Amino acid sequence: MKALLGKKIGMTMIYKDGVAVPVTVVKAGPCVVVQKKTKETDGYNAIQVGFERKSSKRVNKPLGGHFKKAEVDPLRYLREVRVDNVEEYKIGQTIDVSIFKEGEFVDVSGKTKGKGFQGPVKRWNFAGHVKTHGTKYPRHGSTGMHTYPGKVLKGTKMPGRMGNTNKTILNLEVVRVDKDNSLLALKGAVPGARGSLVYVRSAVRKGK
Repeated sequence: MKALLGKKIGMTMIYKDGVAVPVTVVKAGPCVVVQKKTKETDGYNAIQVGFERKSSKRVNKPLGGHFKKAEVDPLRYLREVRVDNVEEYKIGQTIDVSIFKEGEFVDVSGKTKGKGFQGPVKRWNFAGHVKTHGTKYPRHGSTGMHTYPGKVLKGTKMPGRMGNTNKTILNLEVVRVDKDNSLLALKGAVPGARGSLVYVRSAVRKGK
């Protein structure tokens, strides 16, 4: 599994073979290996990677000791990545965008934009009520049930909090890799607002 932490920069377009390709630019890495976990000690093989340096004044003592043990600078974000062979990595090793190649497919995870409390028309794309013949209620009112079963069924699409949830987009093509600036151009949209944290990994299912 190849993976990097990064931040969403924004969307633009790239001309490839005379065709405009919509892409999302992600500043991915460089990430630092902070810890290694093995089947013998933890029950599974994984590495812990960190992204974006952080002032030592803003790190609590437990995390400070964790970074000191690894002999790396304090990092703002930490994530685990499952790997087959832990021995291929070393504590303090830097991983950059060069692990990905153009034409490769990746999965990108992030937290979607929070929209707050929204009605069903915006949240679920309901059509709304009829707006002719003197109707006074353009929005949805009743939730449906009366005597039986006398309750709202689970899963009913209703008003509520919209967005601010974890979402993964599968099989995004890597259009361009800029190693000098640690940038990835991914075909399509990526969840989250500009500047939000994203997790880029090699595609679990092969892209078409």
